[in-house]
Amino acid sequence: MSNVFKLTEQGVKRSREGLFGKIAALFNRSNIEDSTWDELEELLILADVGMLTAEKLLDRVRKRVKDGKLEQGGQVRNALKEEMARLLDIPSKPAGAVPANGMKVILFVGVNGTGKTTSIAKLASEYKSNGKKVLLGAADTFRAAAIDQLKVWGSRVGVDVVAHQPGADPGAVVFDTLEAARSRGMDTVMIDTAGRLQTKHNLMDELKKIKKVAGKYEAVQEVLLVIDATTGQNGLSQARSFAEATEVTGIVLSKLDGTAKGGIVLAICDELQIPIKYIGTGEKMDDIAPFDPKSFVDAIFGEAV
Repeated sequence: MSNVFKLTEQGVKRSREGLFGKIAALFNRSNIEDSTWDELEELLILADVGMLTAEKLLDRVRKRVKDGKLEQGGQVRNALKEEMARLLDIPSKPAGAVPANGMKVILFVGVNGTGKTTSIAKLASEYKSNGKKVLLGAADTFRAAAIDQLKVWGSRVGVDVVAHQPGADPGAVVFDTLEAARSRGMDTVMIDTAGRLQTKHNLMDELKKIKKVAGKYEAVQEVLLVIDATTGQNGLSQARSFAEATEVTGIVLSKLDGTAKGGIVLAICDELQIPIKYIGTGEKMDDIAPFDPKSFVDAIFGEAV
C-alpha cells in the first residue's frame, strides 16, 4: 500500500464512513433500479458534488451501463469509480524545468481561515525533507497576525522567513525574498499573499505586480489556491472568484479530514478545471499528500490498492 494512498485514506475517513459509505452500499443490491439512480443522485448532491457535476457523472455512468449491458452492482460501482477518477484527472499546465541556478517560486492565495499558512508550512517541510533549500516570504502585509503566524511556522519547520512591517508593500516583500533566495542559493521560494478578496480588480493588480517582480528572476512560477474542504460549496464559490482574478495553476484542498462531504473534490475539478495538487489529511506536519485521482476514489470507497 503506497504512502499516498494511506494518507489519502486517512484524509477521507469521515467521508468514507458517511455519505460515500451509503453510496458504496447501493451497489450491494442484486438489481440496479430507477430508484437506485435517484438515491445515488441525492447522495452525491448531499456529499457536495453539486447538482451539475452529479448529473454529468450519472449521465456518463448510465451510458456505460447501457452500452456495456452492465447488470451487476459491482460492475456499475466500478463504472462510477472510473468516471469519478476521469473527472478528477485534470492535466497540469507544464511549468517547465527549473533552470540551472534558477528557482521555483510558489505564490499561495486563498481567503483567511482556509489553512493557507499551515499548508505553506506543510509543503515547506515536505520540500525541505526532499533536500530542497526553502525560503518563505510573508507578503500578506495587511494582517500583522499573518506575518507572525508564518514566522512561527517557519521556526517550527526550520525555514527562514523574509518579512516587513504590517502595511508594507507586498511587492517589496517579494523582491526582498527573491533577492535573499538568490544570494543564499535557495531553490524554492514560497510566498504567502493577502488572504482576502478585495475587489477582483485590486486583487488581480496586486498579484500581477507580485508575479511581475518574480518574473524578473530566472524562476518557474506556480500559483496555488488553498481551499478549505469543510466550507463545501462556499469554498467552491471563493475558488471561482480567485480563479477569475488570477491565473491559478493548482489547488491545495486543506482540512479534507474534517468533512464528511468529500464530494467537493469532484465539484472543484469539474467546475473550475484546475488540478488539485495536494490534500490536507490531518493536523500533523506530514499530514499532506499529493493528490492522485485513483487513490482518492479507491480510498473514499474503502477499497485498498
